[in-house]
Amino acid sequence: MFPALPLSRLRLPALMLIISALTLTACNAPPSSTLPLAPEAASGYRTDLQTRHASKHMAAAANPLAAEAGREMLRQGGSAIDAAIAMQAVLTLVEPQSSGIGGGAMIVLWDGKQVRTYDGRETAPAGATEKLFLRADGQPMSFPQAQIGGRSVGTPGVLRALEMAHKQHGRLPWAKLFEPAIKLSEQGFAISARLHSLLESDPIIRQSPDMAKYFLNADGSVKTVGTRLQNPALAAVLKRIANEGADALYKGPIAEEIVAKVQGHANPGSLSLNDLQRYQAKERAPLCTDYKRWQVCGMPPPSSGGIAVAQILGTLQALETHDPRLSLTPLKPVKTDKPAGIEPAPEAVHLIAEAERLAYADRAQYVADTDFVPVPVKGLVDPGYLASRASLIGERSMGSAKPGTPPGVQVAYAPDRSPLRISTSQVVAVDDLGGAVSMTTTIEAAFGSHLMVQGFLLNNQMTDFSFIPEENGQKVANRVEPGKRPRSSMAPTLIFDRHSGEFVATVGSPGGSQIIEYVAKTTVGLLDWSLDPQSAISLPNFGSRNGPTELEQGQFSPALIQTLKDKGHAVNEIDMTSGTQAIVRVKDAQGKASLEGGADPRREGEALGD
Repeated sequence: MFPALPLSRLRLPALMLIISALTLTACNAPPSSTLPLAPEAASGYRTDLQTRHASKHMAAAANPLAAEAGREMLRQGGSAIDAAIAMQAVLTLVEPQSSGIGGGAMIVLWDGKQVRTYDGRETAPAGATEKLFLRADGQPMSFPQAQIGGRSVGTPGVLRALEMAHKQHGRLPWAKLFEPAIKLSEQGFAISARLHSLLESDPIIRQSPDMAKYFLNADGSVKTVGTRLQNPALAAVLKRIANEGADALYKGPIAEEIVAKVQGHANPGSLSLNDLQRYQAKERAPLCTDYKRWQVCGMPPPSSGGIAVAQILGTLQALETHDPRLSLTPLKPVKTDKPAGIEPAPEAVHLIAEAERLAYADRAQYVADTDFVPVPVKGLVDPGYLASRASLIGERSMGSAKPGTPPGVQVAYAPDRSPLRISTSQVVAVDDLGGAVSMTTTIEAAFGSHLMVQGFLLNNQMTDFSFIPEENGQKVANRVEPGKRPRSSMAPTLIFDRHSGEFVATVGSPGGSQIIEYVAKTTVGLLDWSLDPQSAISLPNFGSRNGPTELEQGQFSPALIQTLKDKGHAVNEIDMTSGTQAIVRVKDAQGKASLEGGADPRREGEALGD
């Protein structure tokens, strides 16, 4: 329905009256330098991964069993979205900490003619208020206090979005797509080292009877690596979804149990049967912007990921246009003795981190659900505006950026200072006919709300709203409102050759608010440094969320760290648990096209193709 639109044709929400003269100086104190840890604990770094090659089709997911399910659908003539649905169903079983049918998703799809995006983000229940996460004294709750239980559960959206996309682009019958997950649920799968480590690090599981019964031994210890987990309850749910469609989750006994669990918890939520029955996925116009000789397409709001990635790339391009010496192209990564084997040049880290500071400042100020808030999307990615933002980048780090004033701002909002968290998964696929998909899917924090219903976990997506609804009399754009979608960092991305229009790559990552950093790094690696997809993904993670400059722990040389400090960067070495997947279309000397794929060494995923 929506072609890949040039910026001049992107549609904005209907104009609202300007509430007051724009005053962005209020509440613009720098964000705290204490940023949240990665939403999922690190579980090692695989050093043996190589780029995978295929001539017909390819699928990549955060777990090899899910990737195999995707490839199985492609082998049967399925489309990219068919593969994505099969992978999501399996991930519900084998990667329950990250995503599942109790969560939401953002989908960017190429059908060979146009880019389409599907918004399966969760929505706030009708009974939710902007004071949802405020204590009796008016102060915001701690994150764990808000997360665990029914209070944090939003109306799930992933199945409705997948169903919508399948009706338009599916080639295999809906029921067939669930066969691999049903079989695995019935026969069981072996607990992986990664799942085991995440279970070990979660102290709340013992307080959730359904989770404890499933994941723990009778003595309360976590079941060991290799233990075969069977989930007949989930198999029964998936059979109903296969036969009845997404309605099986949104109406009837499954929906009734979801509501009972949410409302009956000691920390109850307001999710109702009416909320479930009224939920609608949405097709939205893609956000497509130019970067050098490419066009990069991502999700519009309520995701901030598409805007932020476009801003980062646009700012970097503006730097190069102003001064060719600031081009990233010659700043190629160099070899090191660290596990990744390479690291980016210090100047590249400096420039990218500074561009990210500017993007994250705007993200906190402006981005929310455009069905409720007028977001100046066109202004935020306007080349002239980004050139003015790029002029703020100098030889030394700015430390903390303030939001800019993009064209089209209509309302003054207070910046959002809520915790930057989310736990997610990522799938990508390219089918036999050249169709492609990038889908980022989530239940928010690791293991979501810790409420399990018939073998699957419910999200805690409501905690992606601002805990603080207003500051100094100004509303926060991302505050809780009934029916509203919380802002996301998800950045599923498709890349095209700007001149020929040919598909180039599909990429995306989980990782909370750091998703933007991971996707920007991988995109620069693919486009500016001509890295193969595995090398671009394996490249050490780095960036800034408008706090300290973050470097992936144990992956950077002392010389690079010192160079950044000399430039005024406050450096923070931390776990940066991305889960990036990418598939790239390449051509040989004779012009014959093939596929290259990679999976993130920080998780357990795989790219598989034929």
